[in-house]
Amino acid sequence: MAGQSPSSAPAPVAPHGLPDRAAGTVYRYEPRRRPPRRAAGAAGAGILGGLAALVVGMVLGFAAFGGDDGGLAASGPRPGSPVDRKAATESPLYGTGALTPVKCRVPAIQSGSDSMRRFMDVLTDCLDSSWRGQFGKVRMNYDPPKRVFWDAPGRSPCGTYPSPGASAFYCPANNTMYVGLQHIVDTSGGEPLSNYAVFARVVAHEYAHHVQDRADILRYGQQQMERAQAPASRNETSRRIELQAQCFAGAFLGAERRTLPMTRQQYDALLADVRGRGDELQPVDKRDHGSGRNYAGWVVKGYRDQRIAVCNTWTAPSGEVD
Repeated sequence: MAGQSPSSAPAPVAPHGLPDRAAGTVYRYEPRRRPPRRAAGAAGAGILGGLAALVVGMVLGFAAFGGDDGGLAASGPRPGSPVDRKAATESPLYGTGALTPVKCRVPAIQSGSDSMRRFMDVLTDCLDSSWRGQFGKVRMNYDPPKRVFWDAPGRSPCGTYPSPGASAFYCPANNTMYVGLQHIVDTSGGEPLSNYAVFARVVAHEYAHHVQDRADILRYGQQQMERAQAPASRNETSRRIELQAQCFAGAFLGAERRTLPMTRQQYDALLADVRGRGDELQPVDKRDHGSGRNYAGWVVKGYRDQRIAVCNTWTAPSGEVD
């Protein structure tokens, strides 16, 4: 049921991810690399160090914007160069106002992988249109992520799937979203398929990491994590990344509320679901996603306002990203 508390035994948590109740959906993140790539590392709780050895951990990406395309300006430093703090704290995206509705309508989710695949494809098409338009407001290049919605085990440049704590991820090595069609249901705590927003938020959160990537916010965050001397500092940076992705996801759902309406029951189920994913029960040194209060709170902030500026977790007080 939505709102079910996680088990008292903490699930493995990757450095950047969306923790789920059961096996745990993890959206692992590591920086983009240029060949030669480091050797593959361990998975699970040690993913930041281990998958830092794999091409890029499953969550976010660092592909730089390409050159001029149709007059659009490139938006960031070249691959491998340091990223200024302003990329995160003063991103041009923050000045683009509210997301412009694209009149998204998704099919109802029925049982079975085919129905979930249709739902995710239509939803991701909407996300493509929404974020392409937002980047276009400030003439920033934008290339949507590729997508793999899987129902059988496979391999990405970031590792095999499924794996413990990884039913969905974004692989920066090939700028591709991967979501398990059945795993997203299995890790929802028994959520009815009619509560579509629970599943839409997972996809929109993953997509948001690609948005952060395209804007160089992600590169700055990873840069700070790699420089951090103390786990507490590194984890706070991770939470700022994750909670911003939550807010971006909420902003999209809020912008589309006319054509993606939610009943009170569906809205409550969404909030109960994200509250249940907080990492309060994790060991202190692994609290890198955010408390249930803030994990839900940043979704609400984006949903109610829809302006990208309200999603600036990088200037928020520490208490708002704990």
